[in-house]
Amino acid sequence: MPCQSRIPAVFMRGGTSKGVFFLAADLPTDPVLRDRLLLRVVGSPDPYGKQIDGMGGATSSTSKVVIVAPSSRPDCDVDYLFGAVPVDRPVIDWSGNCGNLSAAVGPFAIHSGLVQAPVEGMATVRIWQANIGRRILAHVPMRGGLVEETGDFMLDGVSFPGAEIRLEFLDPAEPGQLFPAGNPADSLSVPGVGAFPATLIDAGNPTIFIHAGVLGLKGTELPAAINRDADLLARAERIRAVGAMAMGLAGSVEEAGALRPHTPKLALVSPPADYVASDGRPVSREAIDLVARIFSMGQLHHAMTGTGAVALAAAAAIPGTVVHDVAASVSRGQLCFGHPSGSLRVGAETRQVDGRWVIDRVIMSRSARILMEGWVRIPPYS
Repeated sequence: MPCQSRIPAVFMRGGTSKGVFFLAADLPTDPVLRDRLLLRVVGSPDPYGKQIDGMGGATSSTSKVVIVAPSSRPDCDVDYLFGAVPVDRPVIDWSGNCGNLSAAVGPFAIHSGLVQAPVEGMATVRIWQANIGRRILAHVPMRGGLVEETGDFMLDGVSFPGAEIRLEFLDPAEPGQLFPAGNPADSLSVPGVGAFPATLIDAGNPTIFIHAGVLGLKGTELPAAINRDADLLARAERIRAVGAMAMGLAGSVEEAGALRPHTPKLALVSPPADYVASDGRPVSREAIDLVARIFSMGQLHHAMTGTGAVALAAAAAIPGTVVHDVAASVSRGQLCFGHPSGSLRVGAETRQVDGRWVIDRVIMSRSARILMEGWVRIPPYS
């Protein structure tokens, strides 16, 4: 029988996600062959839902792949392509970015020799996010010629402290396309749910924001309660699919489900409230501007997607959005919101040009580190 082949890879955590990182030069150039290989690496599709025979962790936060290459653009150092891999389907969704794994791209690029960095101080890695055609600046701390991975920066949703990596998502929205359906808030009519206001925004990733009450929720619920409610998850997916159609991203509900499971995201917002996070720590309404929850690949996310935070910050800064309406305050674009694992602070720089809102940048901090490096082994695949 044929032996397993092996491909250089690095397994990394970035923010509250982790995934398998590759250099583009080590993968097939044919996208079909590449995707078949990557599916086998991650262990999808798995009818048992565990990805036991692969590197995936059987959740939307841990079933991910990243491809990095030198950039041909003069304003960027590397090109970064992200793939979201469903656990149960033989497809990779390349339609959007992962804001959390964006934090690991700079360290990976430096570690792989794609970017020259200072021996000490801060390295700025200019990243071209190829999925959505946007630039990201990653400010990566260096010590002794190596990426600094340890530190005292705590990120809610990650068990251990690390070194802070500051991310700047530059011009995260296409000019004139911030609200693809036309308005800061539009009405969605969803069979089995009803009609309700929604903010359909494309910043970081296409995202649909609705009031938590649309799904009969307070907004402070935790993933354990939501993800065992099959009927609620089905209604959330219907909203997401109808929103995808309204944003011009899918021609039908079926297409949205089959071909775009990663984007758009559906997020719930509600006013500030006291609640207990997943690790048992209290979150005080006095410390946050609003409460947010986001669905990812059919499940409620355990914290907050990085691109969801980008879209949330952008929407919060603009009057008339569902997010702005529930926020207690947004001071100079700075927002602190509660999520299932705690809270997160994010900032957006916005302005109006000829009556249209422009998002110059969204800034947030994450951490990242290499978990394992070497080769992934791949049996013969078809």
